[in-house]
Amino acid sequence: MSLNRRRLESMRSQSSNLENAVIDEMLNGGLSRRDFLRIGSVVGLSIPAMGAVLTACGSGSTSTKPSATAAAQQGGTLRVGISAPTSPIDPVTAGNQGSIAMFLPIGEYLLQAKPDLSIEPALAESWSPNDDGSVWTVKLRKGVTFQDGSPMTAKDVAATFDRLADPNGGSIALSVFKGILNKGGTTATDDQTVTFQLEAPVGNFPYLISSDNYSAVILPADYNGEYEKSGFPGTGRWKMDSYDANRGATFVRNEKYWDSSSMAPLDSIQFSFFADEQPALLALQGGQIDVVNQISVQNARAVLDNPAYNIISTPSAAARVLHLRTDEGPWKDKRVRQAFALSVDRSSIVEGLMLGRADLGNDSPFAPIFPSTDTSVPQRAKDLAQAKQLLSDAGVGGGFKTTLNVINQLEIPSYAVLIQNGAKEVGINLDVILQDPGTYYGSAQFGSSPWLDSTAGITDYGHRSVPNVYLTAQLASQGVWNSAHIKDPKLDGLISDYIAAVEPATQTKTAGAIQTLLLEETPLIYSYFFNFLAVSTDKVVGIVPNASGQLFLSLAALTA
Repeated sequence: MSLNRRRLESMRSQSSNLENAVIDEMLNGGLSRRDFLRIGSVVGLSIPAMGAVLTACGSGSTSTKPSATAAAQQGGTLRVGISAPTSPIDPVTAGNQGSIAMFLPIGEYLLQAKPDLSIEPALAESWSPNDDGSVWTVKLRKGVTFQDGSPMTAKDVAATFDRLADPNGGSIALSVFKGILNKGGTTATDDQTVTFQLEAPVGNFPYLISSDNYSAVILPADYNGEYEKSGFPGTGRWKMDSYDANRGATFVRNEKYWDSSSMAPLDSIQFSFFADEQPALLALQGGQIDVVNQISVQNARAVLDNPAYNIISTPSAAARVLHLRTDEGPWKDKRVRQAFALSVDRSSIVEGLMLGRADLGNDSPFAPIFPSTDTSVPQRAKDLAQAKQLLSDAGVGGGFKTTLNVINQLEIPSYAVLIQNGAKEVGINLDVILQDPGTYYGSAQFGSSPWLDSTAGITDYGHRSVPNVYLTAQLASQGVWNSAHIKDPKLDGLISDYIAAVEPATQTKTAGAIQTLLLEETPLIYSYFFNFLAVSTDKVVGIVPNASGQLFLSLAALTA
């Protein structure tokens, strides 16, 4: 037996059944190198372990760490433009993009989800599931401290997730954990070990405790939810130096950061708040800021092809989702919902509205970037003749009028006009109601939110690295974001099956069944998944935006 084979067999003898199932699929040729690295990281395979498998398969290095840029200089202030926060900067309750962007300079996560959908260690050192994925054990790094110098222990981590899973705590993360992790399900086994006892097996659980779940910033056990000008008590590389809710915030290096070998090159970061995108772009072009953390294709054409700016484009699962009430009104008949979906010209939206910086949607949350998406499911396309026939069959061949509530931001109003024009071609007349985000989302509770109560609406959904949250929150009968009010036991069962699956083949098979069912029922219209765009001047290097609107700045620097 060769040395490499002995290493592989030794490593396999210490791996769980789930880890070995992933290894087997790679060895048998069922996974690409990229998918193996992504799935292997999720089930907790270490980099040396994945390297042994890749070596046995004849592949190369597993390293994906970005290299340093020779032109980067030490020191300086990076000036970043972000959306103005519309709520306190509390990781437990804040869900708006401005607040989310403020989490990372101060706080950190157990795991970091990367743009290629893999996961790497952060405050956690390793993680592993039991045989069916219903219990996950996380080992924490030693020597981590909060910014006040107190040690971070497993008790802090357990308290963080109990807080997020508390049904009475107002946590925005209930959209992630409802039905998956209950309060009391996270325990500190010892100072460096945390155990998550789940309500049911979840194959992709590490994503739910990573930066992909932007609420999951690790906070002290005694955190009381109060936000002060010094910032919430995090473990991050930066500490807040000043804060003005109307203007912005500044952060300086945390000289007591727990990892002294990984200090940030910059001296400080300055966040400026902007009410919308256009003034932020003008500030970038005028030299007042160096980075805008999100831009849209429609409003940023002046910088998209300008060599003075770096456009960082990240394919994503982010989408403008159009929901249709399945329980009342004109959309109660699925033939009417199907007809509406057939009036949408998706290709024109991708190429015209989005200038090709988007992927086609097929009326399910399974975006092309997800490895589990079943690409054999036929793509829905515009078909006016079929749409009119469906409306006639449903008894509304003469057309009808109804309302469409639309969140007024980025390219969404223009998208709504395209939807309105297409619907008119088949006799559906939409009265578009534009609403600011605060009005549209309201309390984000059924009975007091245009988002969740409207006959139809278009909502801005941020990126996730796996479709779990979209399925459980948006489409499950008891989902907290179920704006379509769909209640389908078959769909609920398929969602549970998908969530529990770890093996890639099982995930894809179940995804295909969900995609096919959603094309039949059409509670939602997913026309496109847009690339997340961030922009900086050509004097900035090392920023890593993700498609949720966060900026990872540990390697950020200015050039000479």
